[in-house]
Amino acid sequence: MRVERENLHRLFVSFLRLGLTAFGGPAMVAYIRDLAVKKNEWISEESFRHGVAVCQSIPGATAMQVAAYVGLRVGGPLGALATYVGFGLPAFLLMVAMAAFYGRAHDLATVVSAFKGLQVIVVALVANATLGFGRTSIRKWQDGLLALGAAAFLVARGSPIIAIAVSAVLGLILYKEPEPRREKKVAADHVALLKNLGAPLFLVLALMAGLLALYFVDRKLFDLSALMLKVDLFAFGGGYASVPLMLHEVVGARHWMDSKTFMDGIALGQVTPGPIVITATFVGYLIAGLPGAFVGTVSIFAPSLVILTAVVPYFDHLQGNPLFQRGLRGALVSFVGLLLAVTIQFSLALHWGVGQILVATIAFLALRLKVNILWVVLTGAGVSALIL
Repeated sequence: MRVERENLHRLFVSFLRLGLTAFGGPAMVAYIRDLAVKKNEWISEESFRHGVAVCQSIPGATAMQVAAYVGLRVGGPLGALATYVGFGLPAFLLMVAMAAFYGRAHDLATVVSAFKGLQVIVVALVANATLGFGRTSIRKWQDGLLALGAAAFLVARGSPIIAIAVSAVLGLILYKEPEPRREKKVAADHVALLKNLGAPLFLVLALMAGLLALYFVDRKLFDLSALMLKVDLFAFGGGYASVPLMLHEVVGARHWMDSKTFMDGIALGQVTPGPIVITATFVGYLIAGLPGAFVGTVSIFAPSLVILTAVVPYFDHLQGNPLFQRGLRGALVSFVGLLLAVTIQFSLALHWGVGQILVATIAFLALRLKVNILWVVLTGAGVSALIL
């Protein structure tokens, strides 16, 4: 389907404006719905709900994926690219600026105090995410078993990717009853379905060409790109699912930075609009400057965009497949355990005094009371600069 340039421009500008205020991660889905369903009537309510279900079942940051889904439905693959870039661009630009400031000022006394507070707030953020994931995911003894097993494996310095893969396989065995099925819409035109693979295939080839070029031009950028691609491919369950994966690769496996610096990146990611995976921009900038920030950002978002464009036409079939549902449930439950392990690891990396415990406790309670993350982070940084 040909898409007029003015439609692509409208999609890009609309989601660029929305991206400027995209604080709260998955909470932005409601604002995307207002923009796409109510204000512009680009898609129907039913189609939007279908899109949210798709985005929750594949890897990647949920809000970014929903933005891309709207663009895909309105303007095809180019529309998906326009909304994806527009929605994520403000977060990228702001994170680059913050990473540059961090590189120059993180040794200043006031900045050090502020980041001490931000680090304990990150512990509260991840603990809150763990509790939130757990309340929605842990429903049976099998769920608890997989979650605790994944947590123990990661604390023992195992690979989170292995934990996810094993949990998915065990899900096929442990969950005897399939997840409730939605009504399927079976597409009869298989030729049309095959044609829909053209765009994701082109994107895959473009990614492979980019990786090949980086391999010969700059091996460090190649390693960074390969790492972030892998993280995004296994980040089922939304943006927070990327945290244990990125922590393991960046801090544990490659030793590119220590846990405290990585936690600073997560904290800055909460100050910027957009998903928590924008931490990849911070990591990339500290490793290789502006080229690293660009490569890290593209790589952390590209796989999930490819998967979205490939899966949407076939999702009704996958959604009705009991094996898919059981394996997916196992993978999603494992993230509860992985986030629990990250909470423990982050806690052990810090020095805890009375002030740190107080800031972390208040931040955790505020998050449980649904106080906006941005205000929790900014207030915590300000208070910490004064008392820590």
